[in-house]
Amino acid sequence: SPRRWTRRRGQRRSIDLIEMSPNVVTVSSRTQIAIPKSVRENAGIQPGTRMIVVSVNGVIHLLPIKPAAAYRGIARGIDTTVPNDPDRI
Repeated sequence: SPRRWTRRRGQRRSIDLIEMSPNVVTVSSRTQIAIPKSVRENAGIQPGTRMIVVSVNGVIHLLPIKPAAAYRGIARGIDTTVPNDPDRI
């Protein structure tokens, strides 16, 4: 994939241009936009995906709503033991 080199605090690092390349869209007369294919594929957005739309300081964020099953196992390995506190029943 194409890369661009930048300097940050004297260090050289690369940025993946495919993730960073701007996609220009036009708002239709019905205030709709089409999400570019590369963005949809990268985010895993399918037709019918429900989205949360948030505006923060004039920047619009589209967040896909994941089904509850997608979160299964995210806390795997967490310590669930609770120390016995003698002051409590």
